[in-house]
Amino acid sequence: MKKFRAIAALLLTCLLIAGAFTACGAKTEETNTTNTQASNQADAATNTDTTAPAAETPALSGTLLMSGSTSMEKLANVAAESFMAKYPDVTVQAEFIGSSAGIEALLAGTAQIGNASRSLKDTETSQGAVENIVAIDGIAAITDLTNKATNLTKDQLKKIYTGEIVNWSEVGGADQPIVVVGRESGSGTRGAFEELLEIVDLCKYSNEINSTGGVMAKVASTPGAIGYVSLDVLDDSVHAFTLEGVAPTAENIKAGSYFLSRPFVMATKGEIADQSELVQKFFEYIKSEEGKQMIESAGLINVD
Repeated sequence: MKKFRAIAALLLTCLLIAGAFTACGAKTEETNTTNTQASNQADAATNTDTTAPAAETPALSGTLLMSGSTSMEKLANVAAESFMAKYPDVTVQAEFIGSSAGIEALLAGTAQIGNASRSLKDTETSQGAVENIVAIDGIAAITDLTNKATNLTKDQLKKIYTGEIVNWSEVGGADQPIVVVGRESGSGTRGAFEELLEIVDLCKYSNEINSTGGVMAKVASTPGAIGYVSLDVLDDSVHAFTLEGVAPTAENIKAGSYFLSRPFVMATKGEIADQSELVQKFFEYIKSEEGKQMIESAGLINVD
């Protein structure tokens, strides 16, 4: 009997010890589980903070108005369209009223950019207009497709426009009167053309046309006509003269061998750095690699 009681006591002791170990293990597992969950929550919080997106820069918006040269119509339109594609909340408007009128609009505060297809005058810069040259353009002397004359010297071109040469037979063409076509007073193309030939206020025009397209149409439809237009608008409706044997091409203008070339200016009232963010971004785009490609696509020459 004593032996049985001893065995029972031993079994009871073992059961108590096993229970204690079981309880301890359960508590340890619970503690480990709690610690793991807390660690996972901390990691999740850390990851959330790390991967949070940075605040976006506010989109550019607003309206930009350019005003001026009809010769810069192609460039202005292409620049406006490509800039608006880059900044969808921006509206760029362009009006084509002539270089001088465009600078007047700029100085009056009705336009943010004044487009001029010539260098600015002292009277304009003295009022605060700043000359920002964005491209170089050539001026082509053109005639109708039936004209047999194909090349003119600088002196011959001057004499045609001042009325000293009045018949194409005097310069290698047929016996046919010369119809002298030019742009209206205030045109940047006219100003540049007359300044480059040193015949300002000396020209004798048969027709004065108020747009580049109008000059093209008039010359193309008038036998014996001569006119001048921006190089980038040339098409096969007219013939472009070689001048001093040099064709009006971008390559020849870059080389300095073609003498009829002028700047395309996007003027601001004050320096670019003093303009609104919208205007500054527009000029940043014009001067970027993408902008340079856009200028070349318009048939013009980059200034850099």
